[in-house]
Amino acid sequence: MSKTVFITGASSGIGQACAEKFAASGFQLIICGRRADRLTSLRDQLEKKFGTAVLAIGLDVRDAGAVSKAINKLPFHWKNIDILINNAGLALGLETIDEGSAELWDQMIDTNIKGLLYVSRAIIPIMKQAGKGHIINIGSIAGVETYQRGNVYCATKHAVSSLTKGMRMDLVQFGIKVSQISPGATETEFSVVRFGGDTEKAGNVYKGYKPLTGQDVAEAVFFAASLPEHVNVNDLLLMPSAQASATVFNKEAW
Repeated sequence: MSKTVFITGASSGIGQACAEKFAASGFQLIICGRRADRLTSLRDQLEKKFGTAVLAIGLDVRDAGAVSKAINKLPFHWKNIDILINNAGLALGLETIDEGSAELWDQMIDTNIKGLLYVSRAIIPIMKQAGKGHIINIGSIAGVETYQRGNVYCATKHAVSSLTKGMRMDLVQFGIKVSQISPGATETEFSVVRFGGDTEKAGNVYKGYKPLTGQDVAEAVFFAASLPEHVNVNDLLLMPSAQASATVFNKEAW
């Protein structure tokens, strides 16, 4: 029987790329996200193309009750979750700390930190009972380096990094691996969301060099998930060749 992978934020970007990568290798998928129509379309596409089973769940990870209910109500043959990819996350705005919006702060904190916690807490008992499992948290270069006007977003990704370490310590005795994959500049819908739908501003972020793609990050996630049981990738920082740090780029590289 194929392993089951649970992916949050699967309706676009890195999450969608992970779904495609794991489906192509025969994994059974549970994909969740807020945009149920996109998930349904992705499910149909993956099942048709790869012949694998896919369960799509419309879910906002910020809602602790909804997360718990969705996982508790999984059909019997979907309950054995082998790999959890905590991908749901977002950045909103680039204001200085004194000009920031409390509403946007709450949305980032609730999604990037609390959402990861809610989903993990609901799935970890399944892995503990099985005596094995793998949690892969999608971090960011923003969790390694704080950059100007990144304030709250960077703080949330630093929290993901710290939580990953704490989870690894708490769960190692149960045979559960915990990894963090932290990408640098990745061209998905990330910047479009950050700039409130302004595609021109978002496009300027990636001009003059070749950024990572969602597929690039999915390859790293799949690598970490495919290693032998006795091997774990604790932290992997993945960058475009033209990016040396959070803010240093060679924008004439491509």
